[in-house]
Amino acid sequence: MFEEAQLYSPVTRGEEGVVVHLGADHPGANDPDYRARRAEIAEAALEWTPGTPAPTIVYTEEEQNVWRTVTRELAPKYERYACRAFREAYAALGLPHGRIPQLEEVSASLEPLTGYRYVPAAGLVPLGEFYGSLADRVFHSTQYIRHPAAPLYTPEPDLIHEVIGHGNLLASPEFAELNLLAGQAARRCETEAALKFLADVFWFTIEFGVLYEDGELQAYGAGILSSYGEIEEFRSMEIRPIDFLEMGTLEYDITRYQPVLYSAESMTHLVQELGSFFAGFDDETPDRLKADDAMSA
Repeated sequence: MFEEAQLYSPVTRGEEGVVVHLGADHPGANDPDYRARRAEIAEAALEWTPGTPAPTIVYTEEEQNVWRTVTRELAPKYERYACRAFREAYAALGLPHGRIPQLEEVSASLEPLTGYRYVPAAGLVPLGEFYGSLADRVFHSTQYIRHPAAPLYTPEPDLIHEVIGHGNLLASPEFAELNLLAGQAARRCETEAALKFLADVFWFTIEFGVLYEDGELQAYGAGILSSYGEIEEFRSMEIRPIDFLEMGTLEYDITRYQPVLYSAESMTHLVQELGSFFAGFDDETPDRLKADDAMSA
């Protein structure tokens, strides 16, 4: 299990203004210009009013170069490692490779495909709000870019992860529907325990899921498909069949490549199994899965 807050650098607002609290091992921790830039972008999100356009961020040439580097390195890997539905969605969405798209631009391309749109986030969005918003076809995204010293690595979700990873996934009708069902499931949760269980299953599927296609293990998880390093390594990890009880209870380290991945037998199998799980999920689901597991033992 994981705590969602571990994924994001905390953002506070006080007499000193907006501060993004980067961890000591963050690539930008000792870079005052980067810290100031992070605070500037976070403040723009905090000032945003729902129902209005997302803030326009004027990205620096250094930030643009990080985007260009990542898109250049990832694009050829998709032909080898990404599942067919992701590749088709990637072509349909058509994100620019030479510059960073604004969130409004991403929404304008995404909405005609699956109805999803992007809204800004300064950092952590409360678990229930983030997942629940998926039921409204809304995705909360940060707008900052990882530190230029490590363009192919980020210790936290930045715009590259949330637009290249999740945006392309949300452009797929099949994956958009799975996200929608996950959001509806989150809205049904009344306990924190059930919501965390759901979030962990989301982690091992929408974030780090894999499936078999034409005899090859292919990735569909946004965390894998936005990671230059992990996309090269996922086939060497321990691959287990889909097991929602394990997914919802397995301890794991979010700061490292995921050593255990869960695979669907095919895209059809994934849509059926994960779709049914999300569609039927409620506060009692974890206990029902545990009872079923005890009976079959």
